[in-house]
Order: sequence, then C-alpha cells, then structure tokens
Amino acid sequence: EFSMLILKIEESIEESLDILDEHYKSMNKILQTPVFFDSIEVRQVISSIGTCHAAVLQIANKLTNDIGMISEINKKDSEEEKIAE
Repeated sequence: EFSMLILKIEESIEESLDILDEHYKSMNKILQTPVFFDSIEVRQVISSIGTCHAAVLQIANKLTNDIGMISEINKKDSEEEKIAE
C-alpha cells in the first residue's frame, strides 16, 4: 500500500515536471525576443518572467533529485524484501 502511494506520487511529480518543462520553454522564447518598448513597466514584467523562468528550472531540478532519491529507496526496499524471502 505504501509503495502504491509512492508510485502515485512519483507519477504526479513526473506529470508536473512535463508541465513545468512546457512553460520553461515558453518563457525561454519570450525572454529571447527583443523588446522595442522602453517602458519601465514592460521591463519589470520581462524581469519577472526571467525570475519565474529561473524558479521553474530550480523547482524542476529539485523534484528530479527527489524522484531519484525515491527510486533509490524503492530499489533498496525491493532488494531487502528479496533477501528476506
């Protein structure tokens, strides 16, 4: 039952990473586009997009590392169960 919960969480995280990846690519395209309007508000919005862009990457990296750790725990648990049998 616990392993099923972990698998569901892992699947949800992977789906979330796919969504984050799509938005990361979209923001990257926006950030690469030159801005021809010199308004301070426009510059602030672009700066905010850049900050969000970096945050999406940081979150994705964090989640990816967590998935790797969960996978390692699952492998160890499986190996221990086989040895116990």
